[in-house]
Amino acid sequence: MNDQPTKVKNRIDLLDVYRGFAILGIFVVNIIIMNSTFLNQDEFAKQWTSNIDQITERVLQLFFYTKFFPIFSLLFGLGISMQALKLFEKNKLSSSFFTRRMFFLFIFGALHIIFLWSGDVLNIYAILGLLTTIFIKKSNKLILILAAIFLFFPFYDQVFEYLFKFLNFQPETYLSNYTGETVNQIIKNGTYQQGVKLRLLEYLANIPVLFVFLAPIALSMFLLGLYLGKNKIYESLESFIKQIKFPVLLTTIITNIYRILFLFVFIKLEIFKIELFRTLLIKLMVISDVIMGSFYLWFIGWLWYNTKWRKILSPLKYAGRMALTNYIMQSFIGVILFTSVGFKLYETLSPSQTLTIAILVFVFQVILSKIWLTYFKIGPLEWIWRCLTYKKLIPIKKSTMPNNI
Repeated sequence: MNDQPTKVKNRIDLLDVYRGFAILGIFVVNIIIMNSTFLNQDEFAKQWTSNIDQITERVLQLFFYTKFFPIFSLLFGLGISMQALKLFEKNKLSSSFFTRRMFFLFIFGALHIIFLWSGDVLNIYAILGLLTTIFIKKSNKLILILAAIFLFFPFYDQVFEYLFKFLNFQPETYLSNYTGETVNQIIKNGTYQQGVKLRLLEYLANIPVLFVFLAPIALSMFLLGLYLGKNKIYESLESFIKQIKFPVLLTTIITNIYRILFLFVFIKLEIFKIELFRTLLIKLMVISDVIMGSFYLWFIGWLWYNTKWRKILSPLKYAGRMALTNYIMQSFIGVILFTSVGFKLYETLSPSQTLTIAILVFVFQVILSKIWLTYFKIGPLEWIWRCLTYKKLIPIKKSTMPNNI
């Protein structure tokens, strides 16, 4: 999702591999929601009792849910800092540049919500990305402290509940007239205009999830990515990966033990019914998921530098270089698969089927991205975003793409 004015020959392939990997994980999670919205998801999931679907659900819980959004966010923050440093070195760093860049990202997000997918995160990224740019010139210590505070603070639900009451904002009312059946009928048999209305209402109803649960994680990861970028960790990734090997493995083992206990033991205890303890236990679970996502990045980096897996991982870079285009394309494919304008598969696919489709779609995206990048320097949406940001029409074909862009 980071469109940086970087010369192709100077790109760091591993960072693009990370972005491609994140795009895969994001779609694996999103397609579950595309197949059955939050309103009916728990009830819909009860019918899938086969061994393959039960195993798939456990795989999703243990290895996907809440793991890839932090990765995506960290890479976004890293991209902001890398771009800021590049502009600073050229004495061209200005707040207007990032304001303009985040404004157009916000517009992308708004259009994404209206026309394709209510679960968009581009709006959050635009708002928090602009906020993150404030800290570009702040000290490393302050950035890390704030990143830790935003990640570890456990009482966002209570704070925002009070804020919503103060503002008389009641997100639960937006879908109060909808049932799982009416949503099913609108998505599968309704008009496209009805789908647009439903997506807008879903977005408003999901504001607590987006801004209370996801936004603090995103901001924390943005700041961590900003820290890594400011300190140019990307210039010595191999040595950095070696240096953090022991703490990464230790924290991953400890937090995975906790994650397993949480999923299979803690949620069944009487103490889990007490709000304070439930809040703290869930927060520890979220932190464990974030650490697991970070472990994925470390492990891919370790494989990249120390094994022959580089050849297997390398194709991910094509999807990663077109992360914004592929992210939006996944939502378009979701509309075709699940809604009345396409195959009407909403609430018909099992967990194992959605996982299989997500992987197949991603393989298709990798191939398509490679073909596109054979002739063009960047993806089509990345190109539009870049032109709007720089306020000029930038050639996109490789043969005419100027090196100073």
